[in-house]
Amino acid sequence: MNYKMIIFDADDTLFDFSKSEEYAFRNAMEENNIDYMDKHFIIYKKINEAIWKEFEKGLITQKKLKVDRFKRFLEAINESADATLFSESFMNNLEHASFLFDGAEKLIQDLSKTHRLVMVTNGLTRVQRTRIRKSIIAKYFEKIIISEEIGYAKPNPMIFEEGLKNVSLPNKEDIVIIGDSLTSDIPGGINYGIDTIWCNLRNRINNKGINPTYEIKELSEIHLIK
Repeated sequence: MNYKMIIFDADDTLFDFSKSEEYAFRNAMEENNIDYMDKHFIIYKKINEAIWKEFEKGLITQKKLKVDRFKRFLEAINESADATLFSESFMNNLEHASFLFDGAEKLIQDLSKTHRLVMVTNGLTRVQRTRIRKSIIAKYFEKIIISEEIGYAKPNPMIFEEGLKNVSLPNKEDIVIIGDSLTSDIPGGINYGIDTIWCNLRNRINNKGINPTYEIKELSEIHLIK
């Protein structure tokens, strides 16, 4: 790749967050004495996706988001469990659920020999510190930026401005961001003024009116981009 710096998103780009999330959710249900059914995780996923969209639009804080998503979930399934305790249980389990996609470790190893690597994630500090900063690939990244620590989240370009202000940056035409989200990663890169690669591992349809510079459907395709 003819870029000097590559900014990676974390979850659903390099890390299989759906696998981590289901692992944590199942355990949280068990620890809060609620019988788990497959439909419960589907309900939670819809609620969680919606509340993160609210966060990206500045409609809710990350602090409030942490508990409100479970409050909404428990109300949806008519359970009276404590949302704060459920949230605590979920995050305790999620901290230790670090699953990489196949090929991700080798990809990062290879790219680190020729490129400067940075990671920028909208995740929560408590969870991402353990899952990502202590992961097997963390050592290959020059910097790992977590939105809760910076005070800004993708797609706000300030997460890049603030997170990278102490980093010696190449020209913006020499930087590219790789991410799965058409509502945070790709518009975030566009707003910051850099090229973008949509990491579409789940073969989704782009109906957002967002135009990434490139699209890949397998991580190995990154090597084909010039």
